[in-house]
Amino acid sequence: MESTPEGQDRQRPVVQGEDWEPRETGASGVELDARPGEVPHPVAEANRIVSIDVLRGFAVLGILIMNIQSFSMVGAAYFNPSAYGDLTGLNRIVWVLSHMAADTKFISIFSMLFGAGIVLLSSRLESRGVRPGPVYYRRIAVLLVIGLLHGFMLWSGDILTSYALVGLVVYLFRRRSPVTLLVTGLVVTAVSSVIYFMAASSFQYWPEPVVQGLEFFWRPSQAEQAAEIASYTGPWLQQMSHRVPAMIGALTSSFWFFLAWRTSGMMLIGMALYKWGVLSAERTTRFYSVLAVVGLVVGYRLSAFGVARNFAEEWSISYSFFTGSQFNYWGSLLVALGYVSLVMLIVKAWRNGRFVRWLAPVGRMAFTNYLMQTVLMTTLFYGHGFGLFGSVERTGQILIVFAVWAFQVWFSSFWLSRFRFGPMEWLWRSATYARPQPMRRPGA
Repeated sequence: MESTPEGQDRQRPVVQGEDWEPRETGASGVELDARPGEVPHPVAEANRIVSIDVLRGFAVLGILIMNIQSFSMVGAAYFNPSAYGDLTGLNRIVWVLSHMAADTKFISIFSMLFGAGIVLLSSRLESRGVRPGPVYYRRIAVLLVIGLLHGFMLWSGDILTSYALVGLVVYLFRRRSPVTLLVTGLVVTAVSSVIYFMAASSFQYWPEPVVQGLEFFWRPSQAEQAAEIASYTGPWLQQMSHRVPAMIGALTSSFWFFLAWRTSGMMLIGMALYKWGVLSAERTTRFYSVLAVVGLVVGYRLSAFGVARNFAEEWSISYSFFTGSQFNYWGSLLVALGYVSLVMLIVKAWRNGRFVRWLAPVGRMAFTNYLMQTVLMTTLFYGHGFGLFGSVERTGQILIVFAVWAFQVWFSSFWLSRFRFGPMEWLWRSATYARPQPMRRPGA
């Protein structure tokens, strides 16, 4: 499917009612429904692209499968499962299934949707005769502030700050053709792999202090683990001694080794997918079926091979941190595309079914639900709450994930039956447009 010229209406998605018009919605949270000469304001509810709402809800729930490991265990356990906690029996099964199903998969979808949102915002503003740059960069500035507060004050695993930083550059590619966006996205994504392979080939020549520092990160000693547990099970101010250095590391070494390239690559690919109509359920059932089968079969096999090799290498840093991580790095992209295809198939076939009714509200409140997960998890695991950090095994973690899913599905529907936006969505839009948006539904 060829992309449409800027400012022209797209082919009608099958997931909307007969009064559908293309509007801004989705990954970036940008929703505009303004006529020429009017100040942009959030889109009418009837004009939302339901498939993107559902996909975003699917992604924001899925990322908790992996994030809970970061909330509840020492940081090394997220990257090296043998570094902390029991990894036998049912715990091992839970880790393997979580890694196969979720690791880097759902965050890839989230990043794709953010890229799609950039195209949605700019094309609609331009079609209304409004320069998109000022609005977009104002939104990014607000997102950056929220991300920094989230990362430094609550949880160092924040992704919003990286989205804001990467989004400054990715926006410049919004007018490129889908083919150019796809190729550029794959090339940018590959940069991280090149860095990791170069690091692996030169690892034996690294200075001893650098190697030791990486070893401490990969497999911390008992004393280091105890210090991290004591930090996070202490009062909020005491947690800063570990959270602040971890967040600084995420914005420096982790950002340039991995996050910048992976995130921007997925955003560019998301732009291409939107322009091709993949994210708005416009492609054929055959297209999605083939992409789902190929993506899931090949992607899972790559991830499974990587897991097997890492266990065979006993999770040594010289192999597993570098080369061993690359099987899932690329397998996760294929699995993410497979998940996207499955969601689109479900939306096309059962647009009024429970799956759509449950997940669309979660997606409309994705910003709120993402931060809510942080509040819930830090309250449960950190010292200012119940202080369970380091004491819940992987089997217990996955049960908590299921409970949070059920709560957020219910809460999202409950909230949106009374209000137009989620709390964070309202705050983001109001800050962007420099005026409070109407919040309550009439008669709610």
